[in-house]
Amino acid sequence: MTSIRRKDYFNMTNAILVVLFVVFLVETFMGGSENTTVLYKMGAMYNPLVAIKHQFWRLFTAQFLHIGILHIASNAIIILYLGRMMEPFMGSWRFLALYLLSGIGGNLMSFAFGSDLALSAGASTALFGLLGALTTLLFTSDRRLATGYAGRQALSLAVLNIVIDLFISEIDIWGHVGGFITGFCLMSLITTQYHGLYRRTFKILSAIGIVVYVIVTLRLGMRINF
Repeated sequence: MTSIRRKDYFNMTNAILVVLFVVFLVETFMGGSENTTVLYKMGAMYNPLVAIKHQFWRLFTAQFLHIGILHIASNAIIILYLGRMMEPFMGSWRFLALYLLSGIGGNLMSFAFGSDLALSAGASTALFGLLGALTTLLFTSDRRLATGYAGRQALSLAVLNIVIDLFISEIDIWGHVGGFITGFCLMSLITTQYHGLYRRTFKILSAIGIVVYVIVTLRLGMRINF
């Protein structure tokens, strides 16, 4: 019983949340999470630095930074909810890979289509990747079952949030869209729920989609439009 409790407690979802809050504390001690200088130094997304200075590491680091306590609190709650649902059936390392790569994928879309004057950060790119991954359940499960319902809920939540994003200029909508697309394609690659030719075809299309996505977003992102 003790080992089971330890496994439940020390999971990857909790580890991700610990890292996010530790990074937030570092931001705070360095001058504040809303201080642009601090965000620049710690690796927030700023397209000109990625394109001109080739600081591609920002595509990875930006997902660990947050701007204000409400920003990290809202993301943490949803990550905790989705993580506790997804990690048990995916496995910890697959869940971590999905989370991190979705964050990068979201920042790639922001790099390609986002404002070149904006500074962006946050785990919502990875969070939308989790929603995209759950949406694949619509294609792998009977929609009348609980898994199919989870897929519908994930898609509805993602669409609702993206619609809301349209009316809030401070939100990086492209990062959210990119995270969702990346999560959907990645989950299509790693899932074992497809069958026969359909499974092989879907995986091939997903792999091609990811490669094309990375190439196109990088090429578009290298153009700076002030």
